[in-house]
Amino acid sequence: MNKRGFASDNNSGVHPAILNAINNCNNGHVTGYGIDHYTQEAIQEFKKRFGSNSDVYFVFNGTGANVLAISTLAQSFNSVICPSTAHIMVDECGAPEKMSGCKLIPVNTPDGKLTPELIKPHLHGFDFEHHAQPKIISISQVTEMGTLYTVDEIKAITSLAHEYDMYVHMDGARIANAAVTLNLPFKAFTVDAGIDALSFGGTKNGMMMGEAVLFFNKNLSVNTKYMRKQSGQLFSKMRFVAAQFLAYFENDLWKKNATHANQMAALLSKRAKELDVQITQKVEANGVFAILDNEFSEKLLQEYFFYPWDENRHEVRWMTSFDTASDDVNHFCDKLKELLNA
Repeated sequence: MNKRGFASDNNSGVHPAILNAINNCNNGHVTGYGIDHYTQEAIQEFKKRFGSNSDVYFVFNGTGANVLAISTLAQSFNSVICPSTAHIMVDECGAPEKMSGCKLIPVNTPDGKLTPELIKPHLHGFDFEHHAQPKIISISQVTEMGTLYTVDEIKAITSLAHEYDMYVHMDGARIANAAVTLNLPFKAFTVDAGIDALSFGGTKNGMMMGEAVLFFNKNLSVNTKYMRKQSGQLFSKMRFVAAQFLAYFENDLWKKNATHANQMAALLSKRAKELDVQITQKVEANGVFAILDNEFSEKLLQEYFFYPWDENRHEVRWMTSFDTASDDVNHFCDKLKELLNA
C-alpha cells in the first residue's frame, strides 16, 4: 500500500523546522510545567495574534483542548449544542461528556455548519431544573465536512449565544487552513467575531504534538489551570510543546503548510471532477468528500489508505496534508481513472 495516502492529515510526518525546534530546545535544564522562557515566548506569540487579553493554555492534543475548554465554560448540569458531525460528538469517545459532565446536543446540518435557525429549537428549558441548561454552542473551523464559516456567520451565532447568556467554543483543529482560505488573520474570525474559547490546533498542520486552548475573557478561565492539571493535560516538559509553536509561527510556517495542503485538496477535487466523480461538499480547505461506489473504493483502498465517511451513500473522505505532493495526487487520480475505465 502507498502509505502517502489521503486518510488524514494526522498521518503526515512532522515538518523539519518543527523537529529542529524540538532538538534545539533540548539543551540543559529549564523549570518545568511552563515556567520557562520557551513557554512564555510562545504565549506572547499567541497574544500578538489574538490580543493581550488572551489567556493561553498548552495541552497534549485536540480532545484535551476541547474537554478543557468545555469544562471551563460550563458546569455538569449544562448542555453543549454542536453539529451531529462535530469531532466532540463523533470522534472523542464521549470524553467531553465524561470529563465535563455536560450533555452534548447534536444538530443535523447539511454541511457541518450550525446556523441560528438550526440552533434556536434547542434553546429552551432555561431555569427548569429537570432540563440540562444550554450553555455552550460549539462550532468547528474548519468543519468536519471541510467547509468554512464566514465571519458574518460566526457573528450571527455568537450574537445569538450571548443574547441567551451562553458561550461559543470554536474547535480550531484546522484553523490554519481556514485562515488561508478566508485570507484573514486569526483574530478576525475568533476574538473579533465574538468567540469565547478556542481550541487552536497545530498537529494536523505539521507539528508533532500539542495544542493550545485560548480564552478571550480572563474572567472565564480563573480555574482553568487547576482543570488542566486534573484532566492530565499539564505537560511537565512544556518547552517541547512551546518550542514547536515558536517555529510554527516563525516566518508564517503555519500559513505555508496550510496553503500547500489546501492547494493539494483543490487539485484532487479538480482531477476527480474531470473523472465525473461527484464531490459532495465545497472544497474550502484540505478535505475532499466524494461519492464512490464500493466496488471502486475497495480496489482503491488496496493501494491508498483513506476513510469511508457515509457508507449508506458511498461517500468517502480524502484529506491532504502539508507534505502531500502533486505527484501523490496525480498518481492517486491516475489509479482511480484506471479503475473507472476498467
